[in-house]
Amino acid sequence: MKVLAVFFVVIAAAIATPVAQDAHKAVFVKDMPVRSNSITGRITNGYPAYEGKIPYIVFLLFGNGNGGAWLCGGSIIGNTWVMTAAHCTNGADSVTIHYGATWRNQPQYTHWVHHNDFVQHHEYDGVALNNDIALIRTPHVDFWSLVNKVELPRFDERDNCIDDHWAVLSGWGATSDSSGASDYLNCVDVQVASNHVCENYYGGGINGNHLCIATPENKGSCSGDSGGPLVLHDSNRQVGIVSFGSSAGCEANAPKGLTRVTAYLDWIRDNTGISY
Repeated sequence: MKVLAVFFVVIAAAIATPVAQDAHKAVFVKDMPVRSNSITGRITNGYPAYEGKIPYIVFLLFGNGNGGAWLCGGSIIGNTWVMTAAHCTNGADSVTIHYGATWRNQPQYTHWVHHNDFVQHHEYDGVALNNDIALIRTPHVDFWSLVNKVELPRFDERDNCIDDHWAVLSGWGATSDSSGASDYLNCVDVQVASNHVCENYYGGGINGNHLCIATPENKGSCSGDSGGPLVLHDSNRQVGIVSFGSSAGCEANAPKGLTRVTAYLDWIRDNTGISY
């Protein structure tokens, strides 16, 4: 999650440069301001995950040649593939993938991957909210109780309405270990909302490539959870990738935006061979 980003977007040209003072500006989750020490950098108002509860999540540590580093979340979708947000991979030279971690600094093992093995969506422009999805080709990993894939929606489910369905978000969050963020994997149960909820708040630019969650009681993603998975309770399939939220911060009770996985099933299949 880069709310996992640093774990665990503009809706239109008019909001190409988010302004923190405007509660209705959309920003990538990794760039959301933190307003309270009580939720700094974590899944907001969630609960700790027990070991093996979320075997498909990975912690991603990105770096670039200028000494920059940032954290994100991602999900294992195949033995040699991880999926995350394009705003996580964008500008990175490499990533270290932490597998099977509950404590994020205590993974079962890690793999280092060069940016040549990043497959960023070809229509992601680094600014607008659309097409915020990327794939990372990885060394082969074997599946077991602590490291396993999450299934994607089937092609015959791509037009299913999932409004009001319950799902789980997960991530570690935090820009640094000294920022007060938990090092432990956290989860939160959220309900998928109609895209109109995000449209009404952000004022446009939301389309069928997006998924929206309302955040009553401030439950949801926060700075650092970017790229992390949203997985339905009833089918255990990943339907969303954490993408954007309000520049007003995590406690604004503003809806959060995700990349809708069903909108990219063809693209995922064409690049990975994975389909259901």
